[in-house]
Amino acid sequence: MRNRLQILTAIGLMVFTAAAIAAQKNSSPAKTTAPDPAWVFPPKMQTVRLYGDGPIPNSKPVADEETGADKGWIQKVSQPSIQVYLPAKAKATGASVVIFPGGAYWGLTFDYEGVQQANYFVDNGIAAFVVKYRLPNDAWMNDKSIGPLQDAQQAMKFVREHAQQWNLDAKRVGAVGFSAGGHLAATLATHWDKALIANPNNTNLRPDFLVLVYPVISMNDTVTHLDSRKALLGEKPSKKNIQFFSNELRANAQTPPTLLLHAADDKLVDVKNSLLFLEALKNASVPVEAHIFAQGDHGFILLPRERWQSLIVQWIIKPATQHSP
Repeated sequence: MRNRLQILTAIGLMVFTAAAIAAQKNSSPAKTTAPDPAWVFPPKMQTVRLYGDGPIPNSKPVADEETGADKGWIQKVSQPSIQVYLPAKAKATGASVVIFPGGAYWGLTFDYEGVQQANYFVDNGIAAFVVKYRLPNDAWMNDKSIGPLQDAQQAMKFVREHAQQWNLDAKRVGAVGFSAGGHLAATLATHWDKALIANPNNTNLRPDFLVLVYPVISMNDTVTHLDSRKALLGEKPSKKNIQFFSNELRANAQTPPTLLLHAADDKLVDVKNSLLFLEALKNASVPVEAHIFAQGDHGFILLPRERWQSLIVQWIIKPATQHSP
């Protein structure tokens, strides 16, 4: 009888101990997992040589004399590169933009029209790629008129070929250009069908959409920004080159859907540039939207940034069907 009582007592103690341990586990604070930094924060910006380790097409061997990177106004660019800005995964929309800063083809307003714009796009879930394209110069180019366009095509190729790596939609890659950079973006959008670079994979060089901010469009004497034309085509450009780089003459049904922003009081680049492109796109049945501000001057120095930047983001992220004919 005593042995039986001892056995029952031991069993009871074991059950009590197991229950106590289980209760202690249940009352312990739940373990938390630290969030993935890439999910909540954008990764660090990367700078990549635009042509990698390969040769730069249409280039002469010269020393790199680039200046002004520390001031946001870069000149004498002979070694092109691209800066990669990716959004946090929590915000990512899959869309991306290739940005071409302006500067009259004499320099690059790289900080204001490149870096600052890229950060705004990233904050809104849009990946951004800022292109430091070669500035036209006979000293380091065989044909200075096509050098910037080659770099623009290479930038579009670079983004599309890395889209899967960065979880981007290869069919939602647009071009954004400011001032003379707007001319370059428009040139890319109207001259994408003939590759001026090596493209063994036949990667699509056409932007899926186009955003032009106070752009130079035409090389025509009465409309163009003469300093931009002089830098790109020289003092006395041929009629053939003027027509080739007047993008209002090159627009057709394959030109991507376009958003135009310009100020009517722009004293540097006549608003007629945007109006000419608007008319050309309309005639080609290309979806186009334009915002002409009464005041803003060149660079939109008189406008709050949010007023015009938000228009771009809203236009990019709205359903693709709204951009289609």
